[in-house]
Amino acid sequence: MLFKDRKKNVRMKKCSWLVWILTFVLCMSLIPSLSHAAESAPPKREMRAVWIASVQNSDVKAGMNKTQYTTWARQTLDSLKANKFNTVIFQVKPTSDAWYSSKLAPWSAYITGKKQGTSPGYDPLQIMITEAHSRGMELHAWINPYRVTMPGETLKNLSSQNAARKHPGWVVKYGKQYYLNPGLPEVQDYLVSSVKELVQNYDVDAIHMDDYFYPYKIKNETFPDQAAFKKYGKSFKKIEDWRRNNVNQLVKKIYSTIKTTKPYVQFGISPFGVWRNQSIDKTGSATKAGVNNYDDLYADTRTWIKEGTVDYITPQIYWSKKLAAAKYGTLLNWWSNEVKVYAKTHPVNLYIGVADYKVGQDSDPAWKNKMELPNQIVSNRADRMTKGQMHFSLKSWKKNSLGYATIVKQQLYKYPSLTPAFSWKDASQPVKPTSVQVKKEAAGRKIVIQDQASKQPRKYVIYRFAGKTLGSYEDARNIVDVVYNTKGKTVFLDKSARSDRTYTYSVKSVSATGIESKDAFVIKE
Repeated sequence: MLFKDRKKNVRMKKCSWLVWILTFVLCMSLIPSLSHAAESAPPKREMRAVWIASVQNSDVKAGMNKTQYTTWARQTLDSLKANKFNTVIFQVKPTSDAWYSSKLAPWSAYITGKKQGTSPGYDPLQIMITEAHSRGMELHAWINPYRVTMPGETLKNLSSQNAARKHPGWVVKYGKQYYLNPGLPEVQDYLVSSVKELVQNYDVDAIHMDDYFYPYKIKNETFPDQAAFKKYGKSFKKIEDWRRNNVNQLVKKIYSTIKTTKPYVQFGISPFGVWRNQSIDKTGSATKAGVNNYDDLYADTRTWIKEGTVDYITPQIYWSKKLAAAKYGTLLNWWSNEVKVYAKTHPVNLYIGVADYKVGQDSDPAWKNKMELPNQIVSNRADRMTKGQMHFSLKSWKKNSLGYATIVKQQLYKYPSLTPAFSWKDASQPVKPTSVQVKKEAAGRKIVIQDQASKQPRKYVIYRFAGKTLGSYEDARNIVDVVYNTKGKTVFLDKSARSDRTYTYSVKSVSATGIESKDAFVIKE
């Protein structure tokens, strides 16, 4: 009996090994297209951003002092940098308030956890900009223009310095929330002034707006702007056309103000993922979405692309590749075509908003597959017009449901990437750095970049090649990092360099609009 059991045990072990091997082979066979896409040509330029939502303290907690907040910012950005993100979209105006020092809006209650208007004793936005730039990452300041409160809050919850309290005639209530009335010229002027203040006072790389224009419709309730329409909409037969024009005018004015204040600061909008269904408009997408931008939110996204009143657009395609009503691929193709059609007249960078928050959490069974979101990124890369993606949001990326973020990091975000250029605003190439010095230290290679150019570049991209031979500047695998110019003398420590190896370093300048210098300053060890 003992001998028979031993033979049986051997057979079971062999069977187990066979099952393991077959399972491994099967699993590997499911991923090759993703691995091939990731390894064959890692993109040199790709938007890799994450939204950091402050509203209701979604991604950042309230009540931190300066030291605690700075520690949080550094740890957060260190983690994102390690995962090869190059941009953060930081929500600085969640509800007619401010995460920065402003004369036009009170301090946000989401900073301190206390009454709106309570000073935190430090400037959260300035700290975030400093820390992001010190890591070579862009900071896009995310604003919500019209929203005054979240559901259930009253105007009494607001600071006496809030525009809604100072100008109650600007405010309308719809559902359980208060909004600034988009149809009032005074409201538009106030919002444009708010953006100008922000761009003037802070070194942001972009102003970013999301999908909250006119609020999402509430059944059996009419948005209360009829009086404003009667007063200001006389040239429009339909209130819907007037509403769309209000949003278009705001977008146009904000864009113009940004470019007049600091021409290199970008303006981007992240709208709801569907412009219009084909059932409503034959030029719309082959979708059956219950909401669309044009008719429900009065956000005519096509007009912004056509008129070039945005530098980038990031449709929130928060659906799977298999969802019949709104397939990811169908919408990706539609938006790509929109940008392509108007590219010769008004180029606009196309990024895609991806739904990290749905991974492993949604009723659509496709989101139970950890490969859903990684495969969406692969689709983005296969599309010629799409230049990257923005992830919603920080807490979901950190949660890493089903291990999807690990897959993205290991297979798709394995190497650094520059943010896409927007050359239509200034295509002039910067000159290479004046000088570069490389010194071997115990912690790595210390690189000192000095610049005496009359027009200073905004960033530098540092390349590293093994030995004494230059390689390709188009291969992202040769990029060590991207760093911001710090007043003509920039210091960077290449911690990944091995002490027992010899390298050739090559540094190129990058303009404020993302244009790389033709020549590089080369140092051979």
